[in-house]
Amino acid sequence: MAVTWYPIINKELCAGCGTCVDFCPHGVYEMGDDGYPVVVAPEECVEFCRGCAKICPSGAIAYFGDVEQVPA
Repeated sequence: MAVTWYPIINKELCAGCGTCVDFCPHGVYEMGDDGYPVVVAPEECVEFCRGCAKICPSGAIAYFGDVEQVPA
């Protein structure tokens, strides 16, 4: 599992649907008390998976350590 790769949720874009929570089989997410998903186990994220971001209907998930998102 990854130590330098994990999802970051943009709460301004997040609809609070929980799709990422339901999708991830590694327990990276839980629903928070505020009704939005929270990254609770970043170390369990599979490096370069991007599955949750691909299914996020709001496009609210980016990744710490993602070289594709670092400006040149």
